[in-house]
Formats: sequence, C-alpha cells, structure tokens
Amino acid sequence: MDVTRVGRVLRKARKLLPSRMEAPRAPVAEVTLPALSLPLERIALVVCVLARERAAELLGGLVDAEAGRALRHLERFAAMPSAQRQAKVAVEFGERADGANRLALFLETAPEALRQEAFRGLPPYHRSRFPQWEGAESRADAAPALTALAERRIREALR
Repeated sequence: MDVTRVGRVLRKARKLLPSRMEAPRAPVAEVTLPALSLPLERIALVVCVLARERAAELLGGLVDAEAGRALRHLERFAAMPSAQRQAKVAVEFGERADGANRLALFLETAPEALRQEAFRGLPPYHRSRFPQWEGAESRADAAPALTALAERRIREALR
C-alpha cells in the first residue's frame, strides 16, 4: 500500500515555481459579493423531510440571523401533520416546467401496452392534452409490474 506524502509533493512543486523575488506580485483587488438571498423556507422543508433527526443541528450551522429564521420554519413544518407536509413538498418541488412536453415524448415513444397503462393512470388535466388516445380501451387486467412501471415513468417525466 502506497502512502501519500503531501509535504514532499508541495516542496517539489515549490522548487519548480519561480521564486517570489523574481516577479513582483500584482496588487489583489478585493471583491465583495452581495449576500445571497437563500430560500430558507424551502431549505428548512427539505431538511425536515430528508434529515428530520438532525434538522435542527444542520440548520443551526447557518449564519446566526438565517439560522433563527430557518429554525422557526422547521418548527412550523415539524408541527404540521404528515399529509399537510407532503402536500407542501409537492407544491414547492412539484412538476417540472417542461414536464408536459416530457410526458408527451414518453407517451409517443412508449410501447402500446405501456402507453395505455400510463394514459389510464394520468390525472384528468394531463389526460386532456392527449385527445388522440381518449377513446382508447384501457385494460383493467394489466400486470402489476406494468402498472408500477407506468406510474414511475409518469413521475420521472413530470419531476
């Protein structure tokens, strides 16, 4: 097993660089970047959903003013019933902007059986976009694997 020696590599690299005395250093201009406006409510929601046990610890690592606001959001989300919290996640991180186009591409390229099953599982507002398949016969005896695949492909297209 080879051991990595960082110190030796740095010393060798310094020898290859020209010395500091040869070229004067140019003055470095300080650039101040504007403070970024973080969507703290969305960050708190994601942390609440994905890392509930460590949420307060993770949000406590933010800058003091933002950490306080984020922790208040976290308390609000933690107090919500699970169904309401899931609805909030669906609204905040819902469908993609190009989801309808991706869904149309999926339905056009899918095999007939998968297309029928996917069309059957579409919500009415998406189903209305495809009047050409509106009268198509839906199979009630579709295999559970086909139904699961259709549901997954719809979710992937929309999110």
